[in-house]
Amino acid sequence: MAYDRVVLKWDMDFKGELFSPTGVAKLGDQDDGLYPYHLFFGAIGSCFYATFLSIALKMRLEFESAKIEVTGSKNNPDSKIIEVVDMKLTIKNPNDKEKLEKAAELGTKYCSIHELVARSAQVNLIVEFE
Repeated sequence: MAYDRVVLKWDMDFKGELFSPTGVAKLGDQDDGLYPYHLFFGAIGSCFYATFLSIALKMRLEFESAKIEVTGSKNNPDSKIIEVVDMKLTIKNPNDKEKLEKAAELGTKYCSIHELVARSAQVNLIVEFE
């Protein structure tokens, strides 16, 4: 049984759309088109945030907002594989920095996409506060 499902439709010019149960995204070589690594970084960032937020709420933690910046790098420019993924979580107006750092740590542990990526790449988390 499938966990979830998306459909991608393409033309011959690398222009397409991703259809999910909750929305549509433009893909490829078009205005506002997302590229494969955009989707990949968005997937790990959003999965991590959903997991982190669930943990933070259970811990009764509060903050005004959060931003996640995800980047990837290759040690060898000829490699086809991203070897390092860096996620920077910036939390604005936290009520408890120590506990939020712990919630972020647990978020990496329980995020299924983070765990999948960590099998083939080094995934680093940096937590900052404003």
